[in-house]
Formats: sequence, C-alpha cells, structure tokens
Amino acid sequence: MYILAFGGVHAPASRKAQPNKRKKKGVQAWLYFYCADLPQLAGALTSSAKDVCVSGFVFSVAGFFVMTLIATPQSLLFEQPLQLQSGGVLKQYELTYETYGELNAQRSNAVLICHALNASHHVAGRYAGQDKSEGWWDNMIGPGKPVDTNTFFVIGVNNLGSCFGSTGPMHINPETDRIYGADFPVVTVEDWVTSQARLLDHLGITQLAAVMGGSLGGMQALSWSLQYPERVRHAVVVASAPNLNAENIAFNEVARRAITTDPDFHGGHFYAHGVVPRRGLRIARMLGHITYLSDDVMNTKFGRMLQSGDTFKYSTQEIEFQIESYLRYQGDKFSEYFDANTYLLITRALDYFDPASAFNGQLTQALARASVQFLLVSFTTDWRFAPARSQEMVQALVANKRQVSYAEIDAPHGHDAFLLDDTRYLSLVRAYFERIELGGNV
Repeated sequence: MYILAFGGVHAPASRKAQPNKRKKKGVQAWLYFYCADLPQLAGALTSSAKDVCVSGFVFSVAGFFVMTLIATPQSLLFEQPLQLQSGGVLKQYELTYETYGELNAQRSNAVLICHALNASHHVAGRYAGQDKSEGWWDNMIGPGKPVDTNTFFVIGVNNLGSCFGSTGPMHINPETDRIYGADFPVVTVEDWVTSQARLLDHLGITQLAAVMGGSLGGMQALSWSLQYPERVRHAVVVASAPNLNAENIAFNEVARRAITTDPDFHGGHFYAHGVVPRRGLRIARMLGHITYLSDDVMNTKFGRMLQSGDTFKYSTQEIEFQIESYLRYQGDKFSEYFDANTYLLITRALDYFDPASAFNGQLTQALARASVQFLLVSFTTDWRFAPARSQEMVQALVANKRQVSYAEIDAPHGHDAFLLDDTRYLSLVRAYFERIELGGNV
C-alpha cells in the first residue's frame, strides 16, 4: 500500500496508513490505495489541476472550454409495488429525473448523482428560456466540467418523498384519492437506492461507471456500494458520514418540532386546510443553515454588523444584526418552495441511515460487502459532517483492502463547501473521473 500526498508518492507502507496531522495551508490530503498505481493518479492530478495548491505543490495548466447545458426533466411511472424498509408499500409511484450527455454503445459511461436534503433531480444545466435556473451542482457537472458530460451520461433523480416531482406527500394517494400528507410512508436511504436501481433498469443500465453525492447524497452513494456492489464501479462520497451522531439527530429533531408545532401544520394534513406551516419551515431552515456554515464564514461575512445605523434599537422583535436578516431571508425563501412533510421525511431518513447497525456497530464489517473503488472528500471546517467521519469510512475500507482515495480540503466554508467553487476540490474530482475507464475497472 502507498500514501500519495498529491504531488508524488510520499512513502511506501506495509502497515496501516496514518495521515500527517500537521496543519497545512491549502489542502490536507491523503489518498489511500491498496494497489500500486499511484504514479498514474499523480499524473492525472498534474494534468487536470488549474492553479491548484496541494500539499505544497502548484499545478497550472490550460483552462477548459465550458458549454451551456439545457436540461429537460422527465417522469416515469412505476406500477410494480415498492416494498419499503418500514414495512409499508408504495403500490405505484413516479420518479422525476434528468439526464445529461449520451449513453455510449457499451452503456458503460453512466454516472448517477444523488441529491441532499433540499435539492432535486435538476443537477446541472439550466432550463430553456429560464434565466438563473442552473442546477444545484452545475459547477461540477456539464460539458468540460469535472464530471464531463462529453464523456459521461449523467443521471439526476428526485427521491421519493421529495417535493420536486417524484411521488411524495403532496401527491394523490391512489388508494384514497386524497393527498397523502402525513400518510405518506416513511422512506429510507435504502428505499431510495432501490427505486433508483429500478430507474436504471428502465434506462437499460446494468452497471454505473460511478455513483456520486454530497452530504445525504454521499450516504446514498455509500449505500449503493453495499446494496448493489456489482452494479457500481466507483463511489464518490463527499462531505458525508456513515451515520448521524447524536448532535446531528438533535438538530433534525428541533427542526421537525418547529414544523410540527406550527398551528398551521394540522398533523401533516395542512393541504386540506389551504395553509402552509411557514413559521415552522422558516425556523427549521434557519437552524439548518447555521449548521451548513462555518464560524469563520459567518464572522467574516456578518460579524456583529448591525442591519441599519450604528446604534441599537433596543427591541426584542426587530432585526438588529445582519446575521438575523440573513437567516430570516433564507427561512422566508425556503418556506415558499419546500414542503413541510418532505422535510420531516428526509431528515428522518438521515437519522435512520446506519449500515453498521446490522453488524453490532462494526463499520469495517458493514463495508466488507463493498467492492467498488472509492473517492472520499471532506472539508476541514465542516463541523456537521466533520473530516473524522469520512476518515472512519476510509479506515474501514482500508481494513477491508479496498481501493480508496481520500482528500481533506482546507476550506473555510463549512458543510456548504461541497457545493461551492474551490479549484482544488473541483480539480481533484476532475482528475478522479478522468481515471475512470469506461470499459471496466481502472
């Protein structure tokens, strides 16, 4: 086994890899491989990075030409019942999805993108005639981008229970002819992966070149490697964790209680009353948004700056600080488009995900089923899904002698870093995808 520190082979090792703990400016990165092909990856990094500083090395190459991608959503009705982990059943359901690029003749270039809590199938590109309609990972996916749609056939799927097209609480329950509301069954990460696999069956894709996701999407990518290891060659897990710790479950619970105690919630059947529990949604989003940002970003952007003037209003109700205004704005915007029952379902799916629970909490045993190659990425200031959580997965995979690459990127943005433009991060992903051979394993 070797350790690569993004500039060359750092040292051969016959024992368990131990990352250097010294703080470095730029990227703290270690790539773990149970193989001997590190020089090729080092070459890929140097040929793909643009003005990137990694572990003291600077790589500069020509830029990439990027084209505009026009996205078109599609929906597919499934009439085969879906048995859920909860014991419930969806007798029929629709999945809304988008595809980008072209599936090659061998059907070997498909990449599935899994979304996080409040995202959707609209991963990349924009809708024709709609300005500012870019997909939520448009900086990552598209022609000439790190996940290059000139090479890969990329699929984005809206998960069941969401509110962006796939069957969810806002839809009609065919058994009652009424809106599901709170009667929509609880879904899990594993249920989503099963439904995604059925979509791939429809598309005629037997094996993915890669599955990729950040945060909750990363959990789905990990679950793919466990539920369908023969159907995936690579899993890219970004800013994620093998389960939620108690603190994260607590944040989710407070957000859910903010929603369910809103007088307009009506036990989840607020649709029939013609209202929306906006107050609860606003508070849930404000709380969540705090956890997505780092302390450094919040202090740099807002500090203690007042919203207006330079003196206090001495009011407990009016906005005094700019951070208050920002959070209220985010909460107001979220409450206009997101569904309250969806928020409850998705945060509960986050809580439940824990593949090691079936193995007495032993993650190494749980990940023994995974046979795919992995890229894991974490960010130093992400305290919601801290680097230590990614390192748990890395160590478990290394213990199983799996091929795994790991990068810890020193970025100030907190959990949101996986969505943002960081040249080092984007270049790393580009380099990894350039190594994926479309005819089979690397």
